[in-house]
Amino acid sequence: MFYIHRGLPGFAMRSPTSSSAALPRATAPEVVRILAARGPALVAMSGGVDSALVASLAFEALGSRAVAVTLTGPAVSAREIERSRSVARAIGIEHAVRPVDPLALPEYRSNPSDRCFFCRSVETRALREFGEEWGAVQYVDGVHRDDLGDDRPGLIAMDRAGFRHPLAEVGWGKEEVRLAARERGLPNWDEPSDACLASRVRHGQPITAELLRRVELAEDALRAHGFRQVRVRVEGSLARIEVEPESVARLAEEPLAGRIAAKLVSLGFSSVTVDPHGYGHARGRVRLR
Repeated sequence: MFYIHRGLPGFAMRSPTSSSAALPRATAPEVVRILAARGPALVAMSGGVDSALVASLAFEALGSRAVAVTLTGPAVSAREIERSRSVARAIGIEHAVRPVDPLALPEYRSNPSDRCFFCRSVETRALREFGEEWGAVQYVDGVHRDDLGDDRPGLIAMDRAGFRHPLAEVGWGKEEVRLAARERGLPNWDEPSDACLASRVRHGQPITAELLRRVELAEDALRAHGFRQVRVRVEGSLARIEVEPESVARLAEEPLAGRIAAKLVSLGFSSVTVDPHGYGHARGRVRLR
């Protein structure tokens, strides 16, 4: 069946603003100067634009004294890893990929509402271990202003591990990040936002490597049909598809709807629904056929 359905030393905190025009153009050079003054840096870099921008700024500031580290694991898609490699090459920064497995923690596998705290605790431990061997004295990530208003238990773990958030600390949000990334020619400046595969699974439903792999394959199947912003949410054996709002109608058309439903069922989902409002909107289910 297929249905539609905070400030740290060295940075001066700026007042939050939704307008990039209100942000001084000197902010990027300011971040570069501060990063340079703090010494060798490890950038926790995913395939996303936020951490890519920080990696670019750190490389400008420090050159060979900056390293970007990407962590692999069952909740990280192969697509994200390859994109991180591509972005690091474009920047020119030294790049390392290291495995980490939060599934080793029963607290993570049980998928509580603060799951991200346990994941980030494992990840930051691995990053700090690598950084200590490499010679890092500062640890930075791509958290920005717009991230701070959400319930983000993962940020607590990052803060406890001593990570700094330069984008947030100078008042940049997503709009400013994308503008700066575009100006710097980063290849992923306009890529849709992403999150770890575990974020697709409803809290309370146990997480397994097999389930995460099914989610990854399902989302890859949708991207193969040209959908850019994709989420396959999981509740029990049900898969709920979210795509960009302007693409919902195309997803509902036959024969594409039937092909995608059949693909997801073949991956082990018993039923497939689609959010009729698209990614980022209120949830709902309407019969497609």
